[in-house]
Amino acid sequence: MRQDFRQEQNYIKAKKRVKEIKGFYIHLSTYVIINIFISGVIIYGLLSSGDSLNETISNFGVYSTWIFWGIGIFFHWLGVFGFKSFGFGKDWEERKIKEFMDKEEKHFKR
Repeated sequence: MRQDFRQEQNYIKAKKRVKEIKGFYIHLSTYVIINIFISGVIIYGLLSSGDSLNETISNFGVYSTWIFWGIGIFFHWLGVFGFKSFGFGKDWEERKIKEFMDKEEKHFKR
């Protein structure tokens, strides 16, 4: 009975996790597609109004949605994957301690 309950709980957690990851990748895909379109429209508009290519490329409006929406994407990524993505998960300290101990042991064996 308890085994079935645990399996069901694990399944629900895993399903939720997959849904979060899928949501992030949909958000990321939308970010790229929409921003390419917006940047294209802005570049076309600036070039049509007589701006040079150099002025157009250096215009902040071309990059502003990439930057500000990118900040939102970063926080969404952080919410989905967390600080574990930086390598500082629960076992990080123990792995580092073991790594340093192994190095010291190899050093003394010489």
